Amino acid sequence: MEMLHYDFMQRAFCAGGIIALMASALGVYLLLRRQALMADMLSHVSLAGVAAGACLGFNPTIAGFIAAVIGAIAVEVVRRAYKTYSELSVAIIMVGGLSVAMILMSLNKTMNKSFSSYLFGSVVAVTRTELIYMSAAAIVGTVFFLFLRRPLYLMAFDEESAKTSGVPVQWISLGFSIVTGMIVAASMPIVGVLLVSSLIILPAALSIRIATSFTSAILAAMGIGLIGTGTGLTASYELNTPPGGTIALVLLLFLVSGLSLKKMFVWIGSKRASKAKAKPTNMEVANT
Repeated sequence: MEMLHYDFMQRAFCAGGIIALMASALGVYLLLRRQALMADMLSHVSLAGVAAGACLGFNPTIAGFIAAVIGAIAVEVVRRAYKTYSELSVAIIMVGGLSVAMILMSLNKTMNKSFSSYLFGSVVAVTRTELIYMSAAAIVGTVFFLFLRRPLYLMAFDEESAKTSGVPVQWISLGFSIVTGMIVAASMPIVGVLLVSSLIILPAALSIRIATSFTSAILAAMGIGLIGTGTGLTASYELNTPPGGTIALVLLLFLVSGLSLKKMFVWIGSKRASKAKAKPTNMEVANT
């Protein structure tokens, strides 16, 4: 294909593929743990880190990573303080991250234009350095999920049962939040702060409705995310549309189409079952 002759498109597809696989798998865990908004929250915290890095003359990408990790740790601290209302931690940290980002952006007027790439994503402008950060986050995430797959599975459904089974819930939950922050920060150049949850949540939302097991849900989410990202990048190149928004829209269309097809198959199956029940058997025909 012609677009793959360009270095920036090669980096875009590499970055999109790496993040799509990790973000989609992460999304399944987040949905099962009822923490779908955590991705949005950490993206706002990461934006505050980017703004702080730009104000202090520090690498914005690294600053965003550091802020996302700090935000992930803060979520766990606040969540333990509000055990009955654990969702409050997400709201509190999100407000703090967004307010800090807005204040820092207002202090430096020259940053406003460059911030559009962080808000909406600019995957075609991904640098080699950012690609290295994404690869590092993907490696850490892969090792974490592979070695702690079973404890994470138990925690996703019932943390109390996992704790009674001897699982170190607090430490694994903290590690999960940190890995989530790293993946969210790495996803920002792909779809931006405003759309980062689409890359994490939409493939997982479809996979858990069509998959028959936990493992198949993760594999399906990764496949959907990878295909959706590749399709979105291709459509963005051909139509000259923003890559982040195009990828998010493609994933949304995948979700709507997948759910519609499932409902149609269920409806067809119920119709066939009702016809089979209504059709007289050979014994009934002989008796008549």
